[in-house]
Amino acid sequence: MAKGFNKAPGMGGGGMMQQLQRMQQQLAEAQAKLAEETVTATAGGGAIKVVMTGDQKCREVMIDPELLKDADAEMLQDLVLSAVNMALDRSRELASQRLGPLAGGLPF
Repeated sequence: MAKGFNKAPGMGGGGMMQQLQRMQQQLAEAQAKLAEETVTATAGGGAIKVVMTGDQKCREVMIDPELLKDADAEMLQDLVLSAVNMALDRSRELASQRLGPLAGGLPF
């Protein structure tokens, strides 16, 4: 082996690989949990409710039937859009909270 390239025991890349594999496993576990966690957003005083998972999948959209009696299509669309966007923001915030600490441990 070339001079200066001998590594002391325990100084090889194996430790870093193990650390990366552990972090990859933790990340996968956190992502699986996010897929199960939900956030909820409402609009129109609760007349529209959107439930979204932590991995940004819309799980449920509920519209109060009373809203349909008085709402026009444009107002309904605006309320649904608003609730969906709020749910997405909350879902992203949840993902950031759950995954952020894992990204902070990357050895870069």
